[in-house]
Amino acid sequence: MSTALVNVRLEPELKKNAEELFAELGLSMTAAINLFLRQAVRSQAIPFTITLNTKPNEETMAAIREAIKVAHDPKAKTYTNARELFEDLDQK
Repeated sequence: MSTALVNVRLEPELKKNAEELFAELGLSMTAAINLFLRQAVRSQAIPFTITLNTKPNEETMAAIREAIKVAHDPKAKTYTNARELFEDLDQK
């Protein structure tokens, strides 16, 4: 099978981090790029979601903090099923 050469310019730190990651996965940079390109061609799309904002907003972060606090509170009321929850809500 013949191959084609592709030159890519990367920031040195990005290249180093990517090579370390791929080495841990047992892949070379070439193999990882080939995997990406094959999947993109197969799916006719970028093979991952591209978003502008991946960080939760403050309201979501507050809800996450509250959920973690409740999850670790031994005094928090728990339910074994949804029926128990709804029965408790109906009593209030």
